[in-house]
Amino acid sequence: MTFDLVVRNGLVTTSTEQVRCDIGIAGGKVAALGQGLLAGTREIDAAGKLVLPGGVDSHCHIEQMSSMGIMNADDFFSGSVSAAFGGTTTIIPFAAQHRGQSLKKVVQDYHERATPKAVIDYAFHMIISDPSPAVMTEELPALIERGYKSFKVFMTYDLLKLDDYQILDVLAVARKRGALTMVHAENHDMLRWLADRLMEKGHKAPKFHAVNHAKLAEAEATSRVIHLAELLDAPVFIVHVSDPGAMDAIRRAQARGLKVYAETCPQYLLLTADDLDREAMDGAKFCCSPPPRDRASQEAMWRGLIDGTFQILSSDHAPFRFDKTGKLAHGPGAPFKKIANGIPGLELRMPLFFSEGVQKDKIDIHRFVDLTSTRPAQIFGLFPQKGTIAAGSDADLAIWDSSKEVSIRWENIHDNAGYTPYEGQTVKGWPVTVISRGRVVVQDNQLRAERGSGRYIERSVPDSAIPLGRPSEAALLARRFGADDVI
Repeated sequence: MTFDLVVRNGLVTTSTEQVRCDIGIAGGKVAALGQGLLAGTREIDAAGKLVLPGGVDSHCHIEQMSSMGIMNADDFFSGSVSAAFGGTTTIIPFAAQHRGQSLKKVVQDYHERATPKAVIDYAFHMIISDPSPAVMTEELPALIERGYKSFKVFMTYDLLKLDDYQILDVLAVARKRGALTMVHAENHDMLRWLADRLMEKGHKAPKFHAVNHAKLAEAEATSRVIHLAELLDAPVFIVHVSDPGAMDAIRRAQARGLKVYAETCPQYLLLTADDLDREAMDGAKFCCSPPPRDRASQEAMWRGLIDGTFQILSSDHAPFRFDKTGKLAHGPGAPFKKIANGIPGLELRMPLFFSEGVQKDKIDIHRFVDLTSTRPAQIFGLFPQKGTIAAGSDADLAIWDSSKEVSIRWENIHDNAGYTPYEGQTVKGWPVTVISRGRVVVQDNQLRAERGSGRYIERSVPDSAIPLGRPSEAALLARRFGADDVI
């Protein structure tokens, strides 16, 4: 067999196996794994290095307008380039509906943004902020049938939030159609009440964002949406968990057999609320929702990654420049309520996690691969095309030099945020060559791929659509009394 590319002598590692072998690539796919494969048209020697599946970042915001009317710093070119330099070969950003918009038109618009720019492969989640009758009965079912099988709803933010009744409607459609509902879980009225009182007392600096977004607001909303999902036997995915109370609610639900998925992010492992308490407005660089917490919360998030409470480590990349086009759009002294929420992290997601997790023996290399690549591909319907190294899978590979030390400087990062919250930190381990569908995308610290060479990936039914097999009490009673068409 003739190979387009052979990667030789690397320590090939998946979520379950590790073996030193060659990888033969043909037509963008892994064609063979073994020792002494025939020569390829091109060859890469990976001796002394790890060869991992390319990362799958299933939670990032790219070329997206916020509900405050502020555009992300990254478009699909800079965002996908940044992802690739960090070892990620597939991204799933959000096609975000704002109120009054057609969901179908929103998805079309995001395709038009991504197609001419992305250098790696991508899919889309949707954000539903306006569940109108037309959206719920026509547009959303049709989009699910076309492969858009995951969507996010918010329990907070004035212009995004859905009430419990609306969330139940979304969960019902997802359950019936085999889709997955992702939830930003914070109690809106708790946040609103705290914000009003903070502002009344003149507490407006960025550090008060951490006070505003209390842990209890996250824990309460997480518990509540789990109960909503349980009522309908619907799978649910809790995004960007930062609070031990919320994590405990998720763990308890999983122990009861409910199909509850969850993720956390590097900012909740490495940053704290103290980072928001910096000179002048520098704390604004660390404002995201939920905010970084404290050391005890960091330790709890690590436990959740280790014990399986969390299935995914995502970036929640939401880049806004630290100027009047982004974080400070409402002025250089804007109150915390007017600071754009979100921090950059797409490129550093995997290097930070590798350095802090694998190199410090908190997790093993297989768990690293599982959390950053395999499980996101499985949960969101991309596996086994993505998320593994196996015959027939896309040849998405990241060749890691586990001994390479990098001092993080934004000037060496490829997003457009203009800063990194991890400035000055040193990581050990870095992807030195990145391959997407058999194409060398990054090598020798240079971009090798063309604009628009990434592809949209259609998704299969995710494993989250598997029936729970554990109906709620309400569902059992409904069936018993002949109302099984309700739940």
